[in-house]
Amino acid sequence: MRLRAVSIAALLAAAPALATAPAWAQSPASAAVASMPIALQGQELPAAPVAELVAEVNIPWSRFQLDNGLTVIVHEDRKAPVVAVSIWYNVGSKDEPAGSTGFAHLFEHLMFGGSENAPGSYLGRMRALGPTSLNGTTWFDRTNYFQTVPTPALEQTLFLESDRMGYLLGEVGQEVLDLQRGVVQNEKRQGDNQPYGLFQYARLEALFPEGHPYRHSTIGSMADLDAASLETVRNWFRDKYGPNNAVLVLSGDIDEATARTLTERYFGAIPRGPVNEPAQADIPTLAEPVNIVMRDRVANTRLTRNWAVAGMLSEDAVPLSVGAAILGGLASSRLDNALVRGDETAVSVSANLQAFHRLGMFGITVNVKPGEDASAVSARMDEVLNDLIQNGPTEEEVARVATGYVAARLQSLEQVNGKASTLAEGQLYAGDPDFYRRELEAYASVTPAQVQAAMQRWLTRPVASITIEPGEREAYEEAAAAPSGATPVPAEPIQRVERMPMPEIGDVEDLDFPTVERTRLSNGIEVVYAQVDTVPVTRVSVSFDAGFAADRADRLGAHSLMLNLLEEGTRTRDANALAEARERLGANINVGASIDRSTATLSTPSANLGSSLTLLADVLRNPAMDAAAFERVRAQRLTGIASERTQPAAIAARALPPLLFGADSPYGRGFTGTGNEATVRALTVADMASEHATWVRPDNAKVYVVSDRPLAEVRAELDRAFGDWTPPATARGEKNFDAPLPTPQPRIVLIDRPQSPQSLIYAGQVLPVSGTDDLLAMNAANSILGADFLSRINSDLRETKGWSYGVRGGPTLVQGRLPYFINAPVQANRTGESIQALMAQYERFLEVEGVTQAERDRAVAGNTRSLAGQSETSAQILGTMISNDVYGRPDDYPETVASRTRALTLADMDAAARAAIDPDRFVWVVVGDASVVRPQLETLGMPIEELPIR
Repeated sequence: MRLRAVSIAALLAAAPALATAPAWAQSPASAAVASMPIALQGQELPAAPVAELVAEVNIPWSRFQLDNGLTVIVHEDRKAPVVAVSIWYNVGSKDEPAGSTGFAHLFEHLMFGGSENAPGSYLGRMRALGPTSLNGTTWFDRTNYFQTVPTPALEQTLFLESDRMGYLLGEVGQEVLDLQRGVVQNEKRQGDNQPYGLFQYARLEALFPEGHPYRHSTIGSMADLDAASLETVRNWFRDKYGPNNAVLVLSGDIDEATARTLTERYFGAIPRGPVNEPAQADIPTLAEPVNIVMRDRVANTRLTRNWAVAGMLSEDAVPLSVGAAILGGLASSRLDNALVRGDETAVSVSANLQAFHRLGMFGITVNVKPGEDASAVSARMDEVLNDLIQNGPTEEEVARVATGYVAARLQSLEQVNGKASTLAEGQLYAGDPDFYRRELEAYASVTPAQVQAAMQRWLTRPVASITIEPGEREAYEEAAAAPSGATPVPAEPIQRVERMPMPEIGDVEDLDFPTVERTRLSNGIEVVYAQVDTVPVTRVSVSFDAGFAADRADRLGAHSLMLNLLEEGTRTRDANALAEARERLGANINVGASIDRSTATLSTPSANLGSSLTLLADVLRNPAMDAAAFERVRAQRLTGIASERTQPAAIAARALPPLLFGADSPYGRGFTGTGNEATVRALTVADMASEHATWVRPDNAKVYVVSDRPLAEVRAELDRAFGDWTPPATARGEKNFDAPLPTPQPRIVLIDRPQSPQSLIYAGQVLPVSGTDDLLAMNAANSILGADFLSRINSDLRETKGWSYGVRGGPTLVQGRLPYFINAPVQANRTGESIQALMAQYERFLEVEGVTQAERDRAVAGNTRSLAGQSETSAQILGTMISNDVYGRPDDYPETVASRTRALTLADMDAAARAAIDPDRFVWVVVGDASVVRPQLETLGMPIEELPIR
């Protein structure tokens, strides 16, 4: 698909230029920030009109149907030698009868367990094909499976996908059902274990009456999953998963004639099934307002408003979505301006429309600032909502939403799988693959009056208000313990059908990575550039050698707080004006950091590149460092730290790095980068200005660009925005890694988090290698041990024992010494056994049985064949360019990976893993309910210490 440039809708046919705000009153600290030239400060930011962009978004397709009813849609896109295979079944959780909740999602898992003519793990077979975007999802209205594969692997992919459509049940026995039931229940525990994790159930029960198709969650109930018999589950499949209830989309390096031949070959013999008529569902109106108060182990009170409203096919869907964005979706939203930037009584707000097939759910969320009166905030939230309903939005607000939607949709269609999903969704729900165009045209033409009318029609009805307050969580519904000696109800034997032999995989060509060019701006800033003309979008990353590691030990969190402050206003635009300017341009500007680098990233329609770069330069060069904005950002940060202390993953990520690296190392701090309450409270605006002058400066910067525009044009725009940027007089920052690492002290560190249905095991060591070393052999070996879905540890804890939804172990790539982390969320009553199992797997791999020939061949095949799919989009290419630069690799490094990987031997991989990974050095952090977990840990024979959450 070639999407030519430029703008965004009749709404913006004559978009007004941004009026320059008066310079803010500056605090004394602001003087430390080098300002931009006056010419840039006063420059207007014209946005191109919209209509052309909408008109140029086009996904050509052809459609045909097999005799068995399978609908096939083909989109040809030859930009890369890959094909997206996306199959959508017309069945979701809304089609589940009482007593069978969770079946659609359970079958999503069962269909990854292998089929009659391809037994064993589907993911295991697919791994050798080199897929990207490989997964499956279930939601209220559908179940879908998708993968993007190199073209020579397409036939085998279609064989495997068709085998699980037509020849599955012989592989779905009692053992498989029991295992996947356990995995699903652990997925449910993992979601429920998060702060506010039980809200989704309360919301559905408040909005929908008993028996309504949308009342129960897609994950289902523990009781229904427990009760599922093998024959009941098999019958669910027979009734719902026939070819006549499916849409198959092939998008990419393929044409209609080839698609007809291949789909008839692999799917044509599958018989029709019963027709699944998706459950009808009315849109209920509550008899009266509902007020629910829940309690959870959370850091701050959350207020929500919820309505059942019109679905995606309604004429009200787009107006409601626009209204939600204006209310709480845009960075310049009404609720942001009133509660976050205005009263400063909330730390964050959001509003959105979830549009489903039969209906939608409109929701508003406000996270109350600790110490504020939640009832007063609630009243103010309703005030803002009612004002929008009564008086409607402005044309300017509606236009900015339309611009942002079209720009985001444009970028989502760069990936062949994104286009496949778009076509499949339109066909499944509207009978029209071009449904996305109707949506674009609706966004481009929607008026303030239509938005107001839709909000008046739907949001003046009784509301379900749900408040979640800090406190002890309500009782949790657990899975039933299996009755001792219980015998499952037997199922009828399956008559297997033998098919044709599985096709072989053709030769996959080595990657042809885009040519990388380098130049410099007038002031010497290096620019690393690649031209990619798939879509008219430009991506820019301005990178600074800083990151969380730039924090001083006595003021942790200062660097990331300074970066947050950059987005809160410049000397020419306050936070709201900055947000509005981005939205007019359809530009995304994000400032953030990793452990080693701080980056400002921009993605924008290329037609608006000049204006977008002016805005990016204003953010980086001209921050206001306003005292009021700083206090607001600091309050949000303190709330964020408190929130992290309620989240299992964040608790572990804050705790483990200091134990491994020591407090004196730049890596010896929590990898969230947020710091702690004491240091954040002590920071000043002057500290922020000093931090900016030390790190965000031209002599510490490098610019990376991927664009459809030629380098000369891009360089000229960059030079206009950044070429006269000069460094301040203060010294450039340096990070010091000289502090020695602490002597490893293997032990278990237990962090008590009461009422946790899961424990998070987070273990690690510091490896004797750095990110700039050649890690190819070690990473290939570790994919077999810890990183892949088929890794030894995930296969054991998830696919064999069913104790976890997913386990991973591997190095985190940093410039210096690499940390190796194991992340294993497991059901609470299996915590001790899980640590034991993990230790056994590592010891076996590193001491007894290393890489097998079959594992080596699978890893090599998958790692080489997936390269084309990993460089399909401009975002992927930009990320690779940055990684190559940061870790000292040549620009053509991606083109050397395939040959070097194919040359790996078993001895190479074993030697690399054994030289680096040493489980005797692991420190094991366990975040869980100590009353449940500690007795299990005491049986392991390791020292145990308890740490508070910090």
